[in-house]
Amino acid sequence: MLLDAASLYFRAFYGVPTSVTTPDGRPINAVRGFLDMTARLLTTHGPDRLVACWDDDWRPAFRVEALPSYKAHRVAPEGGEEVPDELSPQVPVLVDVLAAAGIDRVGAPGYEADDVIGTLATRARGPVDVVTGDRDLFQLVDDARGIRILYTARGITDIEFVDEAAVAAKYGIPGRAYADFAVLRGDPSDGLPGVAGVGAKTAAALINEFGDLAGIRTAVQRTVVPKPPLTAAVLKKMHAAAGYLDAAPVVVAVARTIDLPPVEGTLPRSPADPDALAELAERHGIENSVRRLGAALGWQLS
Repeated sequence: MLLDAASLYFRAFYGVPTSVTTPDGRPINAVRGFLDMTARLLTTHGPDRLVACWDDDWRPAFRVEALPSYKAHRVAPEGGEEVPDELSPQVPVLVDVLAAAGIDRVGAPGYEADDVIGTLATRARGPVDVVTGDRDLFQLVDDARGIRILYTARGITDIEFVDEAAVAAKYGIPGRAYADFAVLRGDPSDGLPGVAGVGAKTAAALINEFGDLAGIRTAVQRTVVPKPPLTAAVLKKMHAAAGYLDAAPVVVAVARTIDLPPVEGTLPRSPADPDALAELAERHGIENSVRRLGAALGWQLS
C-alpha cells in the first residue's frame, strides 16, 4: 500500500476540524486525521507492506520548464507552495511520528510523491493499492498487475476503488489511457490548460478512435478530409495546441523509473522509537490516534 502523503494530510486537514488541537491549543487535525485514516486502511485492507510517499519537490523543475503554468496558481507570494498557516507546522510533526512509529517515508529530490508511487508500483512484485485524492494517478491502474487506486475524493472515510473498468466506466476510455485523456482535457487544479475547446467527451472520442495521443497527433497531421471525431473544428484546435501537446505529456506522465534505494515498507511489529513516539503522542495530544495505529499494526499495547 502506497500512501500519497501530501494528498492525504491535506484531505485530513480539511476533513477534520481545526478545533482538534494539542494540549497547548495548536491545531493537530491533519496529523490526527492522517494517522486515523492509516489505521483504518491497515485494518480494512490488511496490506503486507506500507510506504508513505512524500513530495520532496511539489513542483519539479522539469515539469515547470515544460509547462510554466504547472501549479503556478498554487505558488505562495514568498515562493514555495501555498499551504494553510494552520497546516504547515503539522507536517514536521507527522514526519516525526512516522519515523518514531517505524513507517517508511520515501521521497526523491526533484520529484513529486506521484513519481515515487509510480516507481514503487512499477517495481512491486505483487498487487498494489495506491491511496490518493489525485486523479493523475489513475494512469497507473493495471488490472493484470493488480494495481488499483483507493480514491479519497469524498473525504477520508469514503473511498472509491478505481481499476481499469472504473476508469473506462467513468471516462469512456480504455482503462490505461488516463494520462492522454488528461493532456487533452486539461486539469485546472494543476494549471494544465488542455486543448482549448476539447472537453472530456471529445477527448474520449479521439482516444477511442486513434488509440493514444501519438495516434491522434499522427491523424491530425495526415487528415485532409475531416470527419468525426476529427472534425474541421477539432483539427483547427489540435493544430493550434501543437506546442502545448509537445510539452504536456512530460508534465502529466508519472515517472516510473526514478533512482530510489530499495524500499521494503515492512510493517513495524513495534515502534521504532517507543519513547519518542510516546513523547510525541503526549505533547501533541494524539495518544488515541497513535493507539489506534498501533492496534492496526498489531502492537502489544500496554
